[in-house]
This record gives sequence, structure tokens and C-alpha cells, in this order.
Amino acid sequence: MSIREVLLPLVGEATRTTMLAIEKCVALAYGLDVRVTALAIESEERASATVDDVLGAAEIVQTAPTAHALLAAFDAAARKCSLRNEQRLERAPWSAVIDAVTAQARLNDLTVAPVRSANSFSAKLVERLLFDTGHPVLLCPQDIADSLDTAFNDVAIAWDHTAPASRAVGDALPLLRRASRVRILTATDHASEAQLASGAALERHLAEHGLTTAFETVEIAGDPVARVLTEYVEDNAIDLLVMGGFGHSRLSEHVWGGVTATVINQPPCWTMLSH
Repeated sequence: MSIREVLLPLVGEATRTTMLAIEKCVALAYGLDVRVTALAIESEERASATVDDVLGAAEIVQTAPTAHALLAAFDAAARKCSLRNEQRLERAPWSAVIDAVTAQARLNDLTVAPVRSANSFSAKLVERLLFDTGHPVLLCPQDIADSLDTAFNDVAIAWDHTAPASRAVGDALPLLRRASRVRILTATDHASEAQLASGAALERHLAEHGLTTAFETVEIAGDPVARVLTEYVEDNAIDLLVMGGFGHSRLSEHVWGGVTATVINQPPCWTMLSH
């Protein structure tokens, strides 16, 4: 896979953290030498609250001034570095905002999504991008955007030998090739022979792609795996976390697995998810 076209959805409030996240996403895209489509959506106000408000859908309503402000912030950042880009402003009912973003994401290699911590709309958006586009999503955590590096020097792969993890590795190859250090990480208290063999096999596989990697295991010791990953990211100054995204149900709504849900609600750094 190569990454040539990237979607940047501009949804949410025009806050300082949102604007800073947009600047970081633009700087990242410029470093990757990609073309970016910035999509802002002006949604309609609702007359009354519904049960969806409890789930956070009310937060997706964007007035015209907000949508224009987000596009203006993107345009200013893109002009500074001469980023190749297209800017789109669409209008959609509040209930169709995520649908509009998802439809556009299917025509791009990667979606870079600024997300807010513990925000239900961000979680819904990422869910749809991950499961309904056929492409990976790169999360930019807005709450810590000011501390994010836009060069992925240190990368960690969360590896458990599942199909989503394998897909994530393949999707991330263009980013892995740019890294100075790539670590393969398996969270387990008692590594089995199969787990050790799998990590070693991934090392050999990535070596065929010209990458030098290091495989290691980290103890869970009763902690949630998501916390183990977060602490590893913080302790080792990881710039990018690569992992597979899991869902348990495909009936009408996806029900997140615990690790995926936690990481989506509070990414510890730039996080690339694939399914």
C-alpha cells in the first residue's frame, strides 16, 4: 500500500485544541508528501432533543460559521507549507454527517481524524471509518496535540497475530519505512512459544521490507491491556502506535472490544487503526 491521498474531516467545535490539531495534521501530511482533501460539513440545527443527544449525536451539529472557521484554519496551515490540497464544504442533515465523511473516506488511502478524549461522536466517527471504508484511520488526539511530533521516529506495533493486527502492519508500511526505530510489542504475562514465534516471524517479514525491528513482550500484571500500551507509549516516547481495531457485533451497531474502545476514547499518541 502507498499513501498518496488523505482525508482530513473538519468536524466539531472550532476550539483552540481543534485548531492546533488541524495544524499538526497538515504538518504531518506535508512531511508525507500527500494530497489532502479537507472536508467540512455544515449541518442543520434540530428543533428538539432526541435519545441520540444522550449518546452524543447532538455534538455533530455544525453551523456555517464553525464549518468556515475550520476550513479557514486548514487553509492557513496548508498555505504556510504549500501543501497540495482540496477544500470541500458540504451541507448535510445532522444525522448524515458521519455518512458524508465515510463516503469521502472510501476514496482516500487514509483518513487522519482529530479526536477528542471520551467523546461519543469521535468514537462513532472512528467506528464508521474503520469498519465501513476499507481503509485505515490515523487518530490525532486533540487533547495532547501540542506535544505530538509530526515525524514518526519511534513506532510501536501492538501485535497479537490476529487478522486486524496483520492488516494494520501492512497498511502502516509506508509510515514504518520512515521510522528510525520500530518495536513489535506483545502484551502478555507468560509468553507462549507460539507468541514468541509469531513475534520473531513478524520481525523476519518486516526485514524483507527493509525494516530492522525489535520484538519484545510486556507484562500485563492484572492491568487492562490498553493501560499497558499507554504506559509503554509514555515510557518509551512512542510517536506512533499501530494496532488492529476489533468489533464484536455487526448487527446494527458495533460494540467495541475493551482495548479498542479505550484507545479510541483516549489515544496515547498518534494511533493508526486498521480492520
